[in-house]
Amino acid sequence: MKKINARELCQKYRQFFESQDHKWIPSSPLIPEDDPSALFTSAGMHPLAPYLLGEVHPLGKRLANVQECLRTGDIEEVGDTYHHTWFEMLGHWSLGDYFKEEAIRMSYLLLTEKLKLDKNRLAFTVFSGNKNADRDNEAASGWLKLGVAEERIAFLEKDNWWELPGNSGPCGPCTEMFYWWPKDQKPPQKFNPADSCWLEIGNDVLMQYQKTGPGSYQAAKQKNIDNGTGVERTLAAINGFDDNYKTSIFWPIIERIQELSGKKYGVDKQITRAIRIVADHIRSAVFVIADGVVPSNKEQGYVVRCLLRRAIRQGNLFGIKQEFIQEAALAVLNNQQNYAGEYPELGVNKEKILSAVSEEEIKFERTINRGLREIEKIIEKMKPGQVVSGEQAFFVYESFGFPLEMIVDEVKEKGFSVDQKGFKTAQEEHRRKSQTAAKGRFKGGLSGYSTKMICYHTATHLLQAALKEILGNHVSQVGSNVTEKRLRFDFTHPRELTKEEISQVECLVNDKIKKNLPVNAVVMSLNEALAKGSVTVPGKSYPEDVKVYCVGSLPEKVRSSAETASLEVCGGPHAKSTGELGRFEIIKEQSSGSGKRRIYGILK
Repeated sequence: MKKINARELCQKYRQFFESQDHKWIPSSPLIPEDDPSALFTSAGMHPLAPYLLGEVHPLGKRLANVQECLRTGDIEEVGDTYHHTWFEMLGHWSLGDYFKEEAIRMSYLLLTEKLKLDKNRLAFTVFSGNKNADRDNEAASGWLKLGVAEERIAFLEKDNWWELPGNSGPCGPCTEMFYWWPKDQKPPQKFNPADSCWLEIGNDVLMQYQKTGPGSYQAAKQKNIDNGTGVERTLAAINGFDDNYKTSIFWPIIERIQELSGKKYGVDKQITRAIRIVADHIRSAVFVIADGVVPSNKEQGYVVRCLLRRAIRQGNLFGIKQEFIQEAALAVLNNQQNYAGEYPELGVNKEKILSAVSEEEIKFERTINRGLREIEKIIEKMKPGQVVSGEQAFFVYESFGFPLEMIVDEVKEKGFSVDQKGFKTAQEEHRRKSQTAAKGRFKGGLSGYSTKMICYHTATHLLQAALKEILGNHVSQVGSNVTEKRLRFDFTHPRELTKEEISQVECLVNDKIKKNLPVNAVVMSLNEALAKGSVTVPGKSYPEDVKVYCVGSLPEKVRSSAETASLEVCGGPHAKSTGELGRFEIIKEQSSGSGKRRIYGILK
């Protein structure tokens, strides 16, 4: 069969679900909007959180898309054949429409009929039950009705239950889809999920419960289906590879790395692992930078910095002596067959991306020298026979990006050794703390909305309307972030606001709050919304039909933006009326880049 690329796979997925009455929606930005609980969009469901919680989506109850995602919780696993940091997730959703049996039927038909995967190489897991929820016999029955053998269905507990951290939110069992990778081996009749030759390629989350407290669950009012199907893994399966890095997604990057290093992929186990890490991390960094992030020591910028430096040190380990990150990044940017048309930001920001990765490589070279000096300081204080502790070695590793192998070599030259076991212990402790933080920092979406944050989100609408009225219609949103304690709003404006202008904006927002205006939503076509003067975010992709939030006018009476305090295309959620917000105050106004300003505001 002819090998296909990522875009062709996504097109097949779209065709199938459109034939099943799903509406195709655009990918949301990699940097989440109005969700401080997550650094990055980490799953296809993340941007759909309001609709999984009951908001009405403008395109209906059946949706599908391909979503770019980034996860760092299992970054140490990257280097095997199938883990990645940035990746694409195909997904389809039922928002209170069809449920288990229909979802399972669609998943099976997609894999076996549309994507032509060998049904004899498929297997499935379902929830085995626990004290909080029953065994999911309904899901198992769904697979059996499609002709799946009982031996190819396994019941698991922990891996087949989905819920977010916290004490509330939708949750439920899930059923996962596995594929036998080795093309030269016949799969065993009985499915053993612990066998690494079975690779998970898809997952149907069956949201039938609502978590109401620790260990407390009740039947959900709206039952949802959330499917996630990994592009990289599915593409490898379709094309007969047992290694994602051999697909057209990664192979152009790997070919360039081979040219730069003189090393061959697939010959030496350690070198092959290092090449995978370089290819994965470079691709991830390119996409994050394309979304407006630059390497730094904070938030998303810190993640980009870590990805690039990890790639650089891995490249150095297997023999690349010259600067190479820019060349590897070019291999990502030039991979048109897999990304053309889907991610125009790669072309628009090409020079910015290349400049950022090159500058970071130069900075890291300087850091390496500081790391060498730090090792010398440690050794100067040591007596003959002493060992560099695991904590000291890990400090150098974490602070300066030195791999353990480099630390051991440097210390050995001076006649000392390193407590490598202690290093592993310190590393594991750091990883444990990082993963604990990641569960909260990368969870995203469904548990991120509180009453206070909803009020702050509504306040950003009033703020943007006030800025347009006071400063002019050139004002447009270029960034927004809300927390429990404040809002941040970035907008286009060429100069600092005067004290009088800040006061006028505050007064205008508070006037709308005092009037306790209703906040309502209406679904209309994007063209109609724009014709009425609805505000949108420049550069953001929208579906054909959108939800427009109106402040100060009932939806059915909206004829133009002049009749409202705010008219904005948005997914929500929002306060029911402006009186819920309290008093608005601007606490800081500053530059956020050339031609852009930033406002921090609070509600009292």
